[in-house]
Amino acid sequence: MDGASSQSQTAPSSPQAASHSLSIERIFDAPRDVVFAAWTSAELMLRWMGPEDHPAVDLTQDLRVGGRWTARLRPRAGGADLLQGGVFQEIAPPSRLAFTFAWESDNHEDGPGVETLVTIDLLEEGRRTRMIFCQSGLVSAQSASGHTAGWTSTFDRLADDLEKSRRDA
Repeated sequence: MDGASSQSQTAPSSPQAASHSLSIERIFDAPRDVVFAAWTSAELMLRWMGPEDHPAVDLTQDLRVGGRWTARLRPRAGGADLLQGGVFQEIAPPSRLAFTFAWESDNHEDGPGVETLVTIDLLEEGRRTRMIFCQSGLVSAQSASGHTAGWTSTFDRLADDLEKSRRDA
């Protein structure tokens, strides 16, 4: 795996402002437009979306501001699928993407309907891309920790997919 990763979580300033967030920075050995395409093509995203132990088996995108996206993650160990989805808030090729994120299944620890905001900034670094990924509005430090682990595994899969695509080109 090529790239660096850093994560941080912030606690709310008061119990009423129960908003936790996470930030993950990652460098991918691919040009920015290729990384942006990996995020905005349902066909490409299906190859890497979801943590290693819960890969996506179905993914749809209506790639426009106000358009919905959905993903169905299937546990490799068996059990019920996890459904997630949201709405695109900002699409600025090839540098920025923002969308809401919520679990749509009640078998996830966060439960359905808790909407968070994901922002992805892509910065060119020669032929490589620095991704700054942030997710805000998480309900607890435990949720932020779980999402950090899930996204980190997902980004490992993205790095592997980008490397495989580069080798196959």
